[in-house]
Amino acid sequence: MRVQQVILKSPQVSPAAFAALADINPNLVTVFGAVAYFADEAFLAALRQTFPAVVLIGCSTAGEISADGVTDNTCIVTAACLEKTRIKSAVTRLAGMDDSQAAGARIGEALAGPDLKAILVFGPGVEINGSALVEGMASKVGDTVPITGGLAGDGGAFARTFTLGPDGVDDRAVVAIGLSGDALRFGHGSFGGWEPFGPARKVTRAVGNVLYELDGEPALEIYKRYLGDLAVDLPASGLLFPFAMLGDDHGAMGLIRTILGIDEAAGSLTLAGAIDPNGYLKLMHASTDSLVNGAEAAAEAAAAMMREKGESLAILVSCVGRKLVMGGRVDDEVEAVADVLGSGALLTGFYSYGEISPFTPGSACQLHNQTMTITCIGEQ
Repeated sequence: MRVQQVILKSPQVSPAAFAALADINPNLVTVFGAVAYFADEAFLAALRQTFPAVVLIGCSTAGEISADGVTDNTCIVTAACLEKTRIKSAVTRLAGMDDSQAAGARIGEALAGPDLKAILVFGPGVEINGSALVEGMASKVGDTVPITGGLAGDGGAFARTFTLGPDGVDDRAVVAIGLSGDALRFGHGSFGGWEPFGPARKVTRAVGNVLYELDGEPALEIYKRYLGDLAVDLPASGLLFPFAMLGDDHGAMGLIRTILGIDEAAGSLTLAGAIDPNGYLKLMHASTDSLVNGAEAAAEAAAAMMREKGESLAILVSCVGRKLVMGGRVDDEVEAVADVLGSGALLTGFYSYGEISPFTPGSACQLHNQTMTITCIGEQ
């Protein structure tokens, strides 16, 4: 396997900007960049001209991750030549949030096969139920096939995100690739670092990923009381205070849910994934040190699955909420991952509105929020 990367600071580029990538004869190119790149036809044309027969996949971001660290308003284009692994792409357009599970099933059906080893998927960051999307995919490929990836961002605006796939750029498309072949090395890890605080509150009304009531009160009203002056900046300020999902015994389930939108009239919160309508929720907060430790733990889990050393591509999907908490120290979590994975791993990725990964090897895939999720791809 061979990997190469370029970091672009403007959409105004010619095909010559990708010459170093083309030199390795890639069969996979990932593209993670600010919204401006996905709205620029000339940039997209230069990509297509350079890689007419290469699988392209990526999405818009709330911050970009590369071998150089964390940047904003850039585009990270990374090429990989997988010499022994088969790559199949799939795309489906999301009709609306209620179509999330069916959209996942369409992607899963398109990629399912007896030798499918793993799936990498990226979806819109708004108007989507990420957990339903994952459930739909798993219903067609089974729980033993790892599914990783994330939901696109748009710099924290929560207005319009984009994905890139076989049909080009779209603001409603779910894009994915399936990886097949016995030579594939595939590692994944996902960890948060957030701590719960305050009382556990009973979910008294919720439908899918829309939370209407907690303890019999409008969920938005309760949430605003917690946020105080920060409530005027919702939904963006909600990234600082996600929910921990709890079971009937108030024990943590290991899942975190971030707020993607609010409805003042209904008094509701739209979360990135579904919640248990009979469960409990508790607010969370974090420090920079705890988030960096979480990123390191995710990297250790992914590295343990890779076993053999060698050149690899590491795709980091970290929640934008983590970026807001860490501020000027945001590079620390990427550096912690790089230290664990070593010089053989080329880092790429983005800050997202939702992360997709199994909890542990062999477990069912889940939508996560506020985590650092790492996917390592290599060959033996």
